[in-house]
Amino acid sequence: MADGAPGGAPQGGGGGRHAAQVAAGIFITRVLGYGRERVFAYYFGNTSVGADAFRAALRIPNAIRNLLGEGTLSASFIPVYAALNQRPDKQAARALAGAVLGLLLVATGVLAALGIAFAPAITTLIAKGFDAPRRELTVTLVRILFPMTGLMVVSAWCLGILNTHRRFFLPYAAPAVWNIAGIIAMVAAGTWFANRTLPIDLQLHRLSLALAWGTVAGALLQIGMQLPTCWRLLHGIVLRVSLAPEGVTGVLTAWLPLVLGAGVAQLSGFVDTILGSFTGAGGVSALGYAQLVQVLPVSLFGVSVAAVSLPDLSRDAATAMPNDLLRARIATAFRRITFFVLPSAFAFVALGPVIVGALFQTGRFDADDTALVGGVLAAYGVGLVGQATVKLFASGFYALRDTRTPVKIATLSLLVSTLLAVVLMRKYGPAGIAFGSSLGSTLNVVLHLRDLDRRIGTILGSSEWRAAGVSVGAAAAAAAAGVAATHVLAAAGPIALALLGLGIFAVTYLALALALRHPDAARLWKLVT
Repeated sequence: MADGAPGGAPQGGGGGRHAAQVAAGIFITRVLGYGRERVFAYYFGNTSVGADAFRAALRIPNAIRNLLGEGTLSASFIPVYAALNQRPDKQAARALAGAVLGLLLVATGVLAALGIAFAPAITTLIAKGFDAPRRELTVTLVRILFPMTGLMVVSAWCLGILNTHRRFFLPYAAPAVWNIAGIIAMVAAGTWFANRTLPIDLQLHRLSLALAWGTVAGALLQIGMQLPTCWRLLHGIVLRVSLAPEGVTGVLTAWLPLVLGAGVAQLSGFVDTILGSFTGAGGVSALGYAQLVQVLPVSLFGVSVAAVSLPDLSRDAATAMPNDLLRARIATAFRRITFFVLPSAFAFVALGPVIVGALFQTGRFDADDTALVGGVLAAYGVGLVGQATVKLFASGFYALRDTRTPVKIATLSLLVSTLLAVVLMRKYGPAGIAFGSSLGSTLNVVLHLRDLDRRIGTILGSSEWRAAGVSVGAAAAAAAAGVAATHVLAAAGPIALALLGLGIFAVTYLALALALRHPDAARLWKLVT
C-alpha cells in the first residue's frame, strides 16, 4: 500500500521521522553492543567457563526486565498515560506516572531479593546441564546481576514517558552507556590480570566478576541519562505506591495479560538456554552470540516501527473509522519492515559464518567457534521475519485493548517451537535449537495476522504481497551473488571477506529492488541521494 493510503491513513512524514529517531538510537546502541561483544569474544571465546556462565546468568535479569518493562509496560501504560496527558490539566497524568513507577520499584525490589536468595535454585533451573565450575560461577554472577533488574525496569518506565512525549531518540540511545560500561570493565580488568601471573581459569573467573559489576554500573548510568528529561516533562516525579490515582487500575488490568504473554516469550529464551546447556561446552554461548546478531535487524526495523506505531494505533482505534486506519497503518509498517528484514534473513542463512567471523573471530574465539555460531545464526535467520513483525501485529491487538489473544497465540507457538527444538537438537546441536525457535516464531506471526484479519478485515493486500515478493526475489539473487564472491576470494581475512560478500549483497539487493520498483527502495534511494 502506498504511503498516502486511503481512508485518512497516516502519511510517512512524522511517523517516518520518529521511526528514524528510534532506529538511530538503536543503531548507536547496537554498534556499541557489538563492540562490547567483540571484546567479550576476545577475552572469553565461546567455550570457556566464563562465557557460558555469564550468558546464562544474564538471562534472568533480562527476562525480568522484559516481563516488567519495555514491551509490556509500553503497551499498557502509553495508551492510558497518553489519554490523560491530552487533558489541559496534567495532574492526573503526573500522578499516574508516579504511582506506576512506585509499584514497579516495589515489585522489582522483591524480585531482586528473591533472586539473590534463591540463586542456586535458579541456576539449576536455567542451566541444569552445566558442569560444577560453570554452575558455581553462574550462581555468583546471578547474585551480582539480579539487583540490575529494578534499574532496567525504571529505564523502561522512562521509555514510556519519553515516547508518549515524542522523545524517541534518547530512550533507545541510552542503553549505549550500558555497553560502554561493560567494555571499560573488561578492558580494565583484562589489562590488569594480563600483567599478573595467574592461571588462565582464575583470570577468566575474576574477569567475569568484573564484567558483572560493570554491567550493574552501566544500568545506573543508563537511568541517569533519562531521568532528568522525564523530570522536566513531568514537572517533577511524585513517587507513590498506590492504586488510587486515575488510570492505575486500567494499566494493571491491561498489563497482567501482557506480562503473561511476555512470560511466554521469555520462556522461549529459557528453553533455548536449558537445551543449550545439554549440547556441550559452548552451546549456551553460541546461542547467545547468534541472538546478539539476530536482534540487530529486529531492533532496527521491527522494534523501531512498532514502537512508533503503538501510540498512533491507539489513537486510530478511537476514531470513527478505526478499522480502515488500523489496516492502512499496519500494512504500511509491515511493508517497510520486510523491505529491510527479508534481506537480513537471506544474508544470515547464506553468509552466517562469514558474518560471525568478521564480528567475533579474535583472541580466544577461533575458526571452529565461527563455524558453530555461524550455523546457529543461519538457523535463526529462517525465523527473522516472524521475530521482526510479530510485535507490529500484536500492537494492533493492544490498540484495540485486546491483550489476551497475543498471549494465547504465543503460548501455542512456544509449545510447537519447544517440541521441534528438542527433536532437532539431537542431530544438529545448538543450530537445531535455533531452527526450532525460528519455526515457532514464524507460526506465531502467521497466527497473529490471521486473527487480526478476522477482527479488522484483511490487512495485507496485493500491493503488500507484491512488495514482499520483490524483496524475496531480490534478496535471493543478492545472496547468490554474495556467496559466489566469498567463494572466489575464500583466502581473504574474515573482515575483508565479510565486507566483500555483504557489500555485493547490499548493492545487488538495492539495485534489483529499485529496478522492480519497490516503493521503499525508491524512498531509501531518495533519502540517500
